[in-house]
Amino acid sequence: MERKSVESLFAHAGTINALVIGDLMLDQYLWGKAERISPEAPVQVVDVTREEIRIGGAGNVANNLVALGCRVSVASVVGGDENGTILLHAFSGKGIDVTGIVEDPSRTTSRKTRVLAANQQIVRIDRESRDEIGPDNEQRIIDYLNAHGGRFNVILVSDYLKGVLTPTLLAEVITYARRREIPVVVDPKGSDYTKYRGATVLTPNRKEAETASGIAIRDEESLCRAGERLLETADLTALVITRSEEGMSLFLRGGQVVHIPTYAREVFDVTGAGDTVLAVLGMALAGGVGFADGARLANVAAGVAVGKVGTSTVSPAEIVGSVGFQHGEGDAKVKNLDALAVIIAAEKARGKQVVFTNGCFDLLHVGHVKYLQKARGFGDLLVLGLNSDASIRRLKGEKRPLIGQEERAHILAALDCVDYVVVFDEDTPLTLIETLRPAVLVKGGDYTLDGVVGREVVESYGGRVELVAFVDGRSTTNIIEKILKAYGEE
Repeated sequence: MERKSVESLFAHAGTINALVIGDLMLDQYLWGKAERISPEAPVQVVDVTREEIRIGGAGNVANNLVALGCRVSVASVVGGDENGTILLHAFSGKGIDVTGIVEDPSRTTSRKTRVLAANQQIVRIDRESRDEIGPDNEQRIIDYLNAHGGRFNVILVSDYLKGVLTPTLLAEVITYARRREIPVVVDPKGSDYTKYRGATVLTPNRKEAETASGIAIRDEESLCRAGERLLETADLTALVITRSEEGMSLFLRGGQVVHIPTYAREVFDVTGAGDTVLAVLGMALAGGVGFADGARLANVAAGVAVGKVGTSTVSPAEIVGSVGFQHGEGDAKVKNLDALAVIIAAEKARGKQVVFTNGCFDLLHVGHVKYLQKARGFGDLLVLGLNSDASIRRLKGEKRPLIGQEERAHILAALDCVDYVVVFDEDTPLTLIETLRPAVLVKGGDYTLDGVVGREVVESYGGRVELVAFVDGRSTTNIIEKILKAYGEE
């Protein structure tokens, strides 16, 4: 995906309602120093210096979705114990809906304690229940889904084989979602993927795919056989196999396979990377992104996640930044309006004075550059509204523009004096001005104040209009005429 498309997806994340169903747990981290050996046994002694508790398992999927900007609900079962209470309070503090979480006093809420020294795990201690949740708890979750499921755009299933995702519950969830055409994205476990039959997409890692398919993945041929078998076994629309340093492979019905390479990055901890993949892929599908682009975006997010220690969330800024790094920063200044509005609001909050101008800028010349440099001098950053190809044709005729909007946008973004470029399709930039509310509106000296579109809007909140004269004799029309005169008869 292009950077601006990713920004647009995140800008609309608040409209996405996601339901996470799966095994919840707490991840406890004990950080310390290991500088001596115990006299009692040949083991390291860790002097604990810091302790941290994070939401893990399916809860980390929910955490990632919140970090991405989505609205999130969770359905699961926790014990009637202190750890269950900690989980519920943590979810509520993040604005996560816990109506679908069932408390069962007979169960132990999962808690995994990891002891680390020098960013390396020394030991992990697990306390948990692994028995299936039973018919009563299954029905309570099913009742919740039937009562509230209509508001969800995507259902994410996070299976850690701790007993919540029974075959009965999985079948009910998937059947419900298929009837309503809600995508179901599953991070699977175990050897039997028939229990996920009918889900939209599964995201196993290579080892999990080998176990479930019964095929040792050694090369591309065996990888494809495993992928095809799992697609058929679970009656999936798509399958994503994550392959660590080799990236991801996406398998679609009809035999299409897309291999997505990873990018060089220092790996500190793979804990929770699968949760990040599940969250980002689910959000992308809910946002109307196709499987291939959704998998690519999830691959980028996973690359960010493994650069952190422990179960961690990944922010939109980190993902967008990584997308920009992979594609080069040529498009970093080119924004959609919704993404730009968020950026400009933040810049204003920091006291920055925003300048806005607009135009076609077809065949960029020195007159354009000097004009933009002068405009930038009126404030702290310059936003340039660029007429789309369609709007230029309406304004200047079918033979224009000579340079397409994408090329024009990137050429203008390369100028130091331009901070952001936003393409607009209307005949005037009024919508841009009303949305961005610049402190200064700049137009060419061939305009009069009364003829400047958006003047009344800007002046209504205390802004001002500045008119800047163009360099005499420098225009796109003059350049076209010069070219025709020199080469028209050849």
